[in-house]
Amino acid sequence: MTSSTPESAHAAQQLADDLAARGVAGVTIHWADNNGIPRSRTVPVAELPRVAEIGVGITTLFAVFDSHDAITYAHEPLSTPSGDVRLVPVLEALTPLAGQPALAWVPGRQVAADGSPWPYDQRGVLERQVAALAEQGLSALVGYEMEFTVTAGDFEPAHPGPAYSPHALVPVDAFVADVLRDCAANGVPLGQLHAEYGPAQMELSIAAADPVTAADRQLLVRQTLRAAAHHHGLQLSFAPLPALTMAGNGWHIHSSVWRDGVNLLADGPGPYVAGILRDLAAVAAVTAPSLGSLERLRPGYFAGAFAFWGVENREAPLRYIPGTSLLGAGHANVELKTSDASANPYLALTAVLAAGAAGIADGLELPPPVQADPGTWSDDERAEHGIVALPVNQGEQEAALRDSRVAEALGPEVLGAFLAVRHSDAMAATGMEIDDVLAGLRFRY
Repeated sequence: MTSSTPESAHAAQQLADDLAARGVAGVTIHWADNNGIPRSRTVPVAELPRVAEIGVGITTLFAVFDSHDAITYAHEPLSTPSGDVRLVPVLEALTPLAGQPALAWVPGRQVAADGSPWPYDQRGVLERQVAALAEQGLSALVGYEMEFTVTAGDFEPAHPGPAYSPHALVPVDAFVADVLRDCAANGVPLGQLHAEYGPAQMELSIAAADPVTAADRQLLVRQTLRAAAHHHGLQLSFAPLPALTMAGNGWHIHSSVWRDGVNLLADGPGPYVAGILRDLAAVAAVTAPSLGSLERLRPGYFAGAFAFWGVENREAPLRYIPGTSLLGAGHANVELKTSDASANPYLALTAVLAAGAAGIADGLELPPPVQADPGTWSDDERAEHGIVALPVNQGEQEAALRDSRVAEALGPEVLGAFLAVRHSDAMAATGMEIDDVLAGLRFRY
């Protein structure tokens, strides 16, 4: 249960006073729903001490909002419009926003009305998985690569390319400068930012951190990017596939697992990667769950359409990146490419870590790496190597997820709500042209 002590109440009051002194008027409490869409409540800064103690009320039905804000009642425990939970700010992660100086940002924890844990709280699900890792004597580091499309006017590309060229960034120079400055001021360490392969596409990387901090930062970076874009008259699409003719936007998850300060991936991918590969179809159902995700997973697009792993193979959904004498053993990690903005970041990391930890517990061994593109092979060649396609529709994703180790990590409540939302999205798209489906998701994330 949540509780307040005189010390914590004093700290919350001191924080509110400090924020007010620097001109902050409100604190926006963020969470992400089961579609990966950020949701929020903003409270006056003077209310922060009270809200830190008792939270603010929100409907239980946010757990069953679909990607277009329709509410599905198909999940029986949340099949009524009645019921509230409390959204409590996690004050130790509060950040005044450099790009929105009148506001501060803070992630929220959803708790039951009496302050006890609420099983649908996605952040709590990841916290539980991190605790399960600790029981195995393990910890994890996670970093994100986030691709996004920058447009101006009527969805016109904001830069002309060429891919990966400094020339491409000149037309959006002021936006780039604000992103770099604002992320630094907001306490988010970036690895790099560059023009990506697709028209008007960019990518930034967030330095590795513990899993909960990594998921929090992913949400914070989204807010930072959107504010900077707004200041320069730009519009961003984080959608997995903004349009059929465009490059897809992946939000690649880089993870490593550690024991006693030693990176277990330093000597090779081992059972951690084997565990993710074993459950990859179920993992991808959480990390790339939307109709746009399914359209993005096309062979030949570096999106990871088939279930295999490789060493630095960009067509592999699981891309092992070894340490080197230059970078050190601690650099070794595995990149999951079947991941995008439509994934709730807390649930996505839960899925990856649960699958990997199970691989370690079971002592799994990996098949040989694949260094080619199986998308160019015949069906017989793929069958010879034991390579199958990842799910290509919502029904296949659900079948892979149900009764899996990933489903167990999510818990029955989150799993039920998550699948109800997926059904609602699929039903809403019935009879629609795929271009219209993608257009409807273009600016949702």
